[in-house]
Amino acid sequence: MTQRTLAVVSAGLSQPSSTRLLADQLAAATRDELAGRGETVELRHVVLREHAHDVANNLITGFAAESLRAVLDTVTGADGVIAVTPIFNASYNGLFKSFFDLIEADALTDRPVLIAATGGTARHSLAMEHAMRPLFAYLHAVVVPTSVFAAPEDWASGTADAALRSRIERAAAELAEQMHRRPVSTGPSDPFALTTSFEELLNRRES
Repeated sequence: MTQRTLAVVSAGLSQPSSTRLLADQLAAATRDELAGRGETVELRHVVLREHAHDVANNLITGFAAESLRAVLDTVTGADGVIAVTPIFNASYNGLFKSFFDLIEADALTDRPVLIAATGGTARHSLAMEHAMRPLFAYLHAVVVPTSVFAAPEDWASGTADAALRSRIERAAAELAEQMHRRPVSTGPSDPFALTTSFEELLNRRES
């Protein structure tokens, strides 16, 4: 079976977090969809609240701590990404935006991404279309058509109700299909890798 990696980024600030709960359910549904396509997946969870200080330091100094660099490589080297944020003031929260500000503009090119969010009211769901989707379009990612928003009323006794469960399953199927269509990721790109061979450089100089 083909082995895939899926980065699951959650930007919830509380503990426990409904944002993390939604991320986990999306990850599990995507894993099941990939299994149905004959592929296994390694889920790599990135809980941004655990890296908040390193994110802030990187923004100030321009240098990533070793632990943060490993997290950035996890995201940019995965076969697919699930990105989930709470909605504050009609947009993603600051930690979510600050983290993705650290990712090079072409590092997620053609990478399948599923966007999702949580918020206190269903009115906040529009933020996924006017804030989250444009963010990943700028990063040249392939954002699946179905986004998933969960308000407090979507959770019944701590589990997703039927409507939310349907959206989770539909979005997971779209993400799994996009991942399945692509070659297995070879990991994050090396910014110092030569794109031209030594022989080609010599030929250019001689000509």
